[in-house]
Amino acid sequence: MGILEVKGVNKNFGGLKALDDVNLDVQEGTVHAIIGPNGAGKSTLLNALIAKLEPDTGTISFNGKSLLGLQAHEINQIGVCRVFQTPEIFPDLSVLDNVMIPAFAKHQGSFRLNPFAAVDADAEVTERAHEVLEDVGLTPRKDFEAGSLSRGDKRRLELAMALAQDPKLLLLDEPTAGMSRADTNNTISLLKHIGETRGITKVVIEHDMHVVFSLADTISVMAQGHVIVEGKPEEIKGNPKVQDAYLGGAHL
Repeated sequence: MGILEVKGVNKNFGGLKALDDVNLDVQEGTVHAIIGPNGAGKSTLLNALIAKLEPDTGTISFNGKSLLGLQAHEINQIGVCRVFQTPEIFPDLSVLDNVMIPAFAKHQGSFRLNPFAAVDADAEVTERAHEVLEDVGLTPRKDFEAGSLSRGDKRRLELAMALAQDPKLLLLDEPTAGMSRADTNNTISLLKHIGETRGITKVVIEHDMHVVFSLADTISVMAQGHVIVEGKPEEIKGNPKVQDAYLGGAHL
C-alpha cells in the first residue's frame, strides 16, 4: 500500500469529465511525476488531493487515512504540503520571517492573533527556520526582503516554507515554470538533495521533460481526465500511447 492512494476518482463539471476513474498508488520516499497535455486533468487531480474540490466519486487516502471531507489546513497538519506553480510568499517580509510563519503554524497548530510575539520567544521554531534556510542555500539572504529575490530563489524560499512544516508528502505544481535552464537545473539538484536528506515523498506535475526524467521514479501520464499509462521513466519514453497522446508522435 502506498503513502498516497487514489482509487476510482471521478469529477464532472457540467458535461465535462475532468477526472475519469483516476487511480494512483504513490510509494513512500519516491518521486511520482504526473504529466500530460493541457486540459488532461492534472491540476484538477492536485486540487482534489488538497481539498480545493471534492470528487464526485472515489477515494483518496494518505497513510491509510481518508482525505475526503477534511479541510485544507487539516490535510496540511497531517503532513501533506503543496508548492504552487507561482511561488506564494510574503514579499514585504524578510526571507527568515517567511519561513518562521509556517514553522510556527506547524509547531502551534492554528495561527494566533499576534504570531510574531510567540515566534520571537520560541527557540525551537527559530532553530527550525534557520535549519531549512541552510538546507536550501538561502542563509546568506535570510535578512533580504523576500520580494527582491530572483525567481529561482523565490522557489527555494517556498520550498523552505514547505520544509519548515515537516511534510511527509510534497505536492509540486510545475516547480520550474518560467525558470532559466540554470535555475531549473539548480531546482532539480535541490529537490534531489531534499529527497536524499529528508526522504520526503514527492508528487510532481511538470511539463519540462528534462525535469521529469531527471527526478521521477514513476510517471503517470494523463489524457482527457484519465491515466492512460504508468511506469518507470524508461518505460514511458518509448511508449507509443504517450507519444501519440502527449507529444503528437514526437519521441521523448
